[in-house]
Amino acid sequence: MTSDLAQYELRVPAAVITINRPDKRNALSRALIAALAAAFRRAAGDADARCVILTGAGSSFCAGMDLDEIRSSLGAAKEVVWDDAQKLAELYELIYTLPKPTIAAINGHAVAGGAGLVTVCDLAIAVPEAKFGYPEVRRGLVAAMVMPHLLRHVGERMARYLLLAGEVIDANTAAHSGLINQVVPSDKLQETALAWARSIAEGGPKALATTKDLLRQCSRQALTMEEFAHASAEPRLGDECREGLAAFFTKQPPPWVGKGIDR
Repeated sequence: MTSDLAQYELRVPAAVITINRPDKRNALSRALIAALAAAFRRAAGDADARCVILTGAGSSFCAGMDLDEIRSSLGAAKEVVWDDAQKLAELYELIYTLPKPTIAAINGHAVAGGAGLVTVCDLAIAVPEAKFGYPEVRRGLVAAMVMPHLLRHVGERMARYLLLAGEVIDANTAAHSGLINQVVPSDKLQETALAWARSIAEGGPKALATTKDLLRQCSRQALTMEEFAHASAEPRLGDECREGLAAFFTKQPPPWVGKGIDR
């Protein structure tokens, strides 16, 4: 059964999964995370799907976590916050370790958790209008779970800029840094992604799966995903995150921004 939040379409040789919350800029709610996990598991078992294309509906790829949902959970029990982080970590790990190659077809902005989705896909292609960034620190949050995946693509210097400055970069900069593979016109996005899928399908299924597994083993990280999930969840239990989100929703600077700093 196809979820309204994560639409599944078989376009041989690819399964196309579309994030479908355009009215919320495809922000990652609990329901959407569950729907995406179900869609990727379906693709893993679909014999006709040799690879998976992930894209977004509307003008955004994914705006990151649903901040309204995060705000409503700030007073929740620690177990609730931890469960949210764990579910997102499991989705990233599912996509990253999927035995079939994955392609992010980035139709618009991909920030925070949305940029995380880009980094766990094997290949990435974007429209010129796309923007990428990790603004979590500006909300008192930590982009912990995406760190190892970001570092694999862009190296430490660019990762530090993105994670510490919280600035966004354009599609061409993302391509030059290694965050994505290519920039194409909007009307060529799906066509190019499907062309890549057809090229991938010329590889043997077992050879592709083994190659992905070996690449994963070559990229072993120092911390476990559970430890990264804990690091991501912990700030949501503190005052800094609460104050940062309150400032964001009221369009005011957060309390830690000095009076002499202009934005």
